[in-house]
Amino acid sequence: MTENAQQQPPAPDTELPTQYAPADVEGPLYERWVERGYFEADAKSDKPPYTIVIPPPNVTGSLHLGHAFQHTLMDALTRRKRMQGYESLWLPGMDHAGIATQNKVEQQLAEEGKSRHDLGREEFVERVWQWKEEYGGKILGQMRRLGDGVDWSRERFTMDEGLSKAVQTIFKKLYDDELIYRAERIINWCPRCLTAISDIEVEYQEDDGELVSIKYGEGDETLVVATTRAETMLGDTAVAVHPDDERYRHLVGKRIKLPLTDRSIPVVADTHVDPEFGTGAVKVTPAHDPNDFAIGQRHGLESITVMDERAVITTHGPFQGLDRFEARSAIVAALRSQGRIVAEKRPYVHSVGHCSRCKTTIEPRLSMQWWVKVGPLAKAAGDAVRDGRVKIHPEDMSKRYFDWVDNMHDWCISRQLWWGHRIPVWYGPGGEVVCVGPDEEPPTGEGWRQDTDVLDTWFSSGLWPFSTLGWPEQTESLAKFYPTDVLLTGHDIIFFWVARMMMFGLYAMDGEVPFRTIALTGLVRDERGKKMSKSFGNVVDPLDWMDKYGSDAVRFTLARGANPGTDVPIGEDWVQASRNFANKIWNATRFALMNGATVEGPLPAPEQLSATDRWILCRLNKTVAEVDAFYEDFQFAKLSDALYHFAWDEVFDWYVELSKTTFQAGGAAAEASKRVLGEVLDVTLKLLHPVVPFVTDTLWTTLTGGESVVVAEWPEDSGFRDEAAEREIETLQSVITEVRRFRADQGLQPGQRVPARLTLDGTALAPHEAAIRQLLRLQPEGDSFTATATLPVAGAEVALDLSGTIDVAAERKRLAKDLAAAEKEKAQATAKLGNEAFLAKAPENVVDKIRTRLAKAQEDITRITAQLEKLPQA
Repeated sequence: MTENAQQQPPAPDTELPTQYAPADVEGPLYERWVERGYFEADAKSDKPPYTIVIPPPNVTGSLHLGHAFQHTLMDALTRRKRMQGYESLWLPGMDHAGIATQNKVEQQLAEEGKSRHDLGREEFVERVWQWKEEYGGKILGQMRRLGDGVDWSRERFTMDEGLSKAVQTIFKKLYDDELIYRAERIINWCPRCLTAISDIEVEYQEDDGELVSIKYGEGDETLVVATTRAETMLGDTAVAVHPDDERYRHLVGKRIKLPLTDRSIPVVADTHVDPEFGTGAVKVTPAHDPNDFAIGQRHGLESITVMDERAVITTHGPFQGLDRFEARSAIVAALRSQGRIVAEKRPYVHSVGHCSRCKTTIEPRLSMQWWVKVGPLAKAAGDAVRDGRVKIHPEDMSKRYFDWVDNMHDWCISRQLWWGHRIPVWYGPGGEVVCVGPDEEPPTGEGWRQDTDVLDTWFSSGLWPFSTLGWPEQTESLAKFYPTDVLLTGHDIIFFWVARMMMFGLYAMDGEVPFRTIALTGLVRDERGKKMSKSFGNVVDPLDWMDKYGSDAVRFTLARGANPGTDVPIGEDWVQASRNFANKIWNATRFALMNGATVEGPLPAPEQLSATDRWILCRLNKTVAEVDAFYEDFQFAKLSDALYHFAWDEVFDWYVELSKTTFQAGGAAAEASKRVLGEVLDVTLKLLHPVVPFVTDTLWTTLTGGESVVVAEWPEDSGFRDEAAEREIETLQSVITEVRRFRADQGLQPGQRVPARLTLDGTALAPHEAAIRQLLRLQPEGDSFTATATLPVAGAEVALDLSGTIDVAAERKRLAKDLAAAEKEKAQATAKLGNEAFLAKAPENVVDKIRTRLAKAQEDITRITAQLEKLPQA
């Protein structure tokens, strides 16, 4: 906590407006929190640290529901820990988003009729920085709207000076340890973005393609291969068969003619080939397929590149200059004219990789790139989870993590872009290669040049937990707040980000883990469980909902759906319901203040309290314990639901209502209840605050006169329990509920008063007669009182005089009609279920529906019969 946070604010107003208006409250209140330094973490503090680093959103991005969802949960964790006395740091920042940001600026240049090459590298990079300052970071303002309690004084950017130094430092260290190398291998190439992309940035989808079977060779020395990418045959340098395949044993070692070319290629035997798939023979194009590249390496085959960076054919001949898809059709047509096509299948649905950024079909391409040797790094990342140093929650998600780290391929980290961290390697005129660290001078002189590629964005974001705290310098912040406590993120980026941070954190920090717990969430979906997508038309802008219902309503809705690791459906109706909850909190607190609820002075001793007071204090402490347990298990949905039902059902609907008669009576009991009500609201608002911060802070400061609930102490379970009071109030609730149900069954209006005689002597309900009468709208029995209905409930007896309140004859007629309809429904359902022929033919779901109808009809008959028996004779 900073010094600013210790300054005492002016005394708050003691009255609340009649209605809560989020738009008037949220913005000014958030700025007040920031100005007072509530979210600033002090590395010199003696408090225990609690640290979360925000998954850095792209500088090009804006707040979507996925962000709002995860930010709500991270904010709840850090707000609670701050209230518990921790030096709580939630560190914000943004990712430079290499491909996405460069694309934005190139689009801007295209509108001016220019390309980046017209500007040159330095001027283009400067232009990107200008774009970042003008347009980037929109999401940071939106995070304020949501109420993110981040330490803005520590905001970082993956391209800022400190993080750039960290990137250069770890590159140099990995290079010196021979964990970074340069090699020519098959990579995923995007012909639109003109760069390599990693395996995890490739999205696979089922596309309608074609499968063409082509005859290779002449005369008796022929075989048939099938391909979905006929254009790559121009780069074939072999045909492979399985060594045990008798069909082709006579061809192994021989050379056959490659159609449409003047080349012949060998037939090689390789165990990679599945003899049961297709013809058992596969074409081998080492420069354009990863499996073929591996076969080529084993057999010393030549690698022939037949496409340029834009996927245009470069091979001399009739297809040169054609786009790959144009070439595909032209090559198949040429083969068809030569009688080389054995079979064609269209459409042929198969899985095809696409660039996750621009959706262009990926082209596997042989290219010289920089790589991280991930073997020892990935093993360390796996071991840290296996030996318990890092916990994955929920635990069943660990398998997905191990599936990735245990089978990770070397990571291609170079990108053919200008925006990003340029690779710190210089090449000399005599073939020299020099890797330069951050405190070293690059070589100078004629002929020296720096590598033109930049690093994969995920390389720099993999350093995020420690680079943002000052590494490679040994800063106070790094010593205080590392390792971080929780990484909360979606299960969909285990591969993109989580595994990278684990590898780099363990490597750079001498085996110290980057975080102690990985809490994985699901994805936000629409109310039908469907993925949100612009093409589906179901994408929601959370800012629209915040404008309409308030940020607290959006936050509470998201938290209430957050079960660990499972997807979160969300609809506007649910946000509206959360808005109603915020209004309920407001109105109940306003009522309490108007009736003298207070937090002044100690709570009265239990023996000075009514059973109702002891009951709510018991329930309050149980709720504190329950909420704490749910927080420790990342059960946000359960803790939100527990708070919702405690606040709405037990505090507002029961305790407040039961206390009204006490307040009206006045005296010592009323004063005690006012103190209890103040205590209950104080604690309840604190419990709710991490999830719904705005309304709770406004109410809490008004109720208590305190500085802010943001810096208030988190409540603890005092251990107070009173099982007898719980049983007593549960009995009272059952009486009130049963009589309310009877009134509703009789068609009485909720506010309609009915004469009643209560026989409560000898029961625990005797002290509650006034409350029972008030809540049930029961007036005292008069001289003409005649009990027309008697309800024995929980050892007590409630006699009601309904004469004059309902038309008994009309009510009997209505109920008789309903009873006849229910009996008819029962007879029809019984007949169908007794028909063996029907049961033999009807689908199970149809039979189940009829069984349900029968059960419902029987319930209706029982209920209506009971109502008729309770009615007086007409």
